[in-house]
Amino acid sequence: MSRWALLALLLSGCSDVGPSVDALLAGAWGRNPPGPPARVMAAVATAARAGATAAATTALARPDVPTGAACETSADVTLFVSPAAPREGEPLRIVVVSSQPIPEAAGALDIRSPESATAPFEVAQGGGPPWWRSADIAAARAGTYRVVLGRGREILACQDIRVASAVGPAAFRTTDGAAGGTTWQSARAWTSADEDLYSAWIERLFDAPLTEQPSWRALQEVLRDDRRNLLHNHLGQGEDDPPPRGLSLKPDCADLPYFLRAYFAFKRGLAFGFSACTRGGYGAPPSCRRFRSSDERFSGKARSLVQAFNHFLRVTVADTVHSGSSRVPSESEEGDYYSVALTAQSLRPGTVYADPYGHVLMVTKRVPQTDDAGGVLLAVDGQPDGTVARRRFWRGNFLFAVEPSLGGAGFKRFRPLMRERGRLRPLTNEEIARHEVYGDYSRDQHLRGVEGFYDKVDAVLSPAPLDPRRALMETIQALDEQVRGRVLSVKNGQDYVAQGNPSVDMPKGAEIFETMGPWEDFSTPSRDLRLLIAIDVVRGLPARVERLPARYAMPAGRTPAEVRTELERVLSEELGARTVTYTRSNGTEYALTLGDVVARAEALEMAYNPNDCVEVRWGAPEGSDEAGPCVRRAPWSQRVKMQRYRSWFRNRMRPPRG
Repeated sequence: MSRWALLALLLSGCSDVGPSVDALLAGAWGRNPPGPPARVMAAVATAARAGATAAATTALARPDVPTGAACETSADVTLFVSPAAPREGEPLRIVVVSSQPIPEAAGALDIRSPESATAPFEVAQGGGPPWWRSADIAAARAGTYRVVLGRGREILACQDIRVASAVGPAAFRTTDGAAGGTTWQSARAWTSADEDLYSAWIERLFDAPLTEQPSWRALQEVLRDDRRNLLHNHLGQGEDDPPPRGLSLKPDCADLPYFLRAYFAFKRGLAFGFSACTRGGYGAPPSCRRFRSSDERFSGKARSLVQAFNHFLRVTVADTVHSGSSRVPSESEEGDYYSVALTAQSLRPGTVYADPYGHVLMVTKRVPQTDDAGGVLLAVDGQPDGTVARRRFWRGNFLFAVEPSLGGAGFKRFRPLMRERGRLRPLTNEEIARHEVYGDYSRDQHLRGVEGFYDKVDAVLSPAPLDPRRALMETIQALDEQVRGRVLSVKNGQDYVAQGNPSVDMPKGAEIFETMGPWEDFSTPSRDLRLLIAIDVVRGLPARVERLPARYAMPAGRTPAEVRTELERVLSEELGARTVTYTRSNGTEYALTLGDVVARAEALEMAYNPNDCVEVRWGAPEGSDEAGPCVRRAPWSQRVKMQRYRSWFRNRMRPPRG
């Protein structure tokens, strides 16, 4: 960018570059910069009068749209169009994705309509990696659009898009399953551009401000939102309409990554695979034997392509994969995931996190560290009742262990597939490590120990030392979000009982953490175990700062012990100031401070049974006014079992599978 363009951006309030105006001007001209040309000031004044900061940026950075046949795209940038077959009068979406940063001022979008006029569109952007921008045209016109990304004569991407005239309704395809065909054609292997688009799609799908805690009753709610879903109705088959035409998807935590990966592959005609694996047990980790893929012949009955895919996900995939699928050991060549290096490039949207005890999350966004806040990694998970919610990375949500019998925990990506002699097969770890697109297979996570793992992830997210007070506040915020998420889980169980359903059967032993039916849907042993660990992390942070002062930006003139004392004071104040509300058995609301919840850690060791009243679920002291409306308790036989299992929660360690 020229010095005058930079100055114009600063004056118009468009710059996000960080340093002060004085510092930037001094770096460009010294302490006495000359006055800007009148044309620059005029452009800024015009934009200011229009009240459009973004317009000022676009005016200064808009590309010179090539005319004629000259329309090329840089190798580092890929331009995608949705739907696959654009039609007149329907929405048109253009997504530009790059593995390299797209500078704000060097990458403005311009879209020319078939009449060669600038077409109006709405822009969204995100990343990275990867870095992406999307432009939406509400109703496309028949003819050819030209899409350009660049600044002046520096063109990063250029593509012509043909929009067909709308002659009659869209044709709906049927599956050839009755004749033994596949659900969808997947002849093409994934490229780096596909992986970048996949990450961009995941990020946009679940994006929301950090101050929010978004959740959805089912995955299908997210996919039907055309503002979020960059591939909404991409096939033109009504696949994202409500049932019966559209998909109906309610995956649990283990299914969620598979459903999203398969959905994207289905839309883009890409290969998809999954394996039949064991859950592990008796001292052995999970292992996989049979590999299955989108090449399989469709054996069900379906009247449309969408119904065939819906059956493929909800029956074929969901009945095959489970939490053990993600915990295959990192050194194994089996399984659908491979362990990645802990780098900013690998911790991208779409990366999966395998909890050693059976929970699975998917990364949706990485927010870089700033002068005011540490870096943040966001993820979503599915619950047995079908809800999908966003979480932030911290020790309370992302459990880690190095225990061979549990399998391989940590961050993983889907194992790439290749077609060999007409059949799909997963790449080996060595092939992935040497692959030009992937190349990030690593066992590094499992060679550092538990503390080393968390320290490394913290260093990736926040390379600069953290302010101790800010680190404490962010940890408290994470605990706050986790407690608020539990409110809905407990309420779902109470609602189930209130509908007149019978008492929920309780499994035996370790099966309380991973079973089927109402117990899986409405009990909270896994969530509560993670909450207890989260409480320990928050309580222990002041001592951690004192123990590891080099990891934190310690205030000048303060000893680590003094900083710890100050943090303990702040912790007490914050826990007392934050409140969460739940609805008691008599319909009245009751507020707890976060400090109350932390103080009830011992009671929460036996608060996961949905047959207990809500007051017991929140650890209300027996005989207290809070516990007064409680009229329902779990059967005595279940409480005896819970007492036997209490040591697992007290020791913060799930039992081995047997």
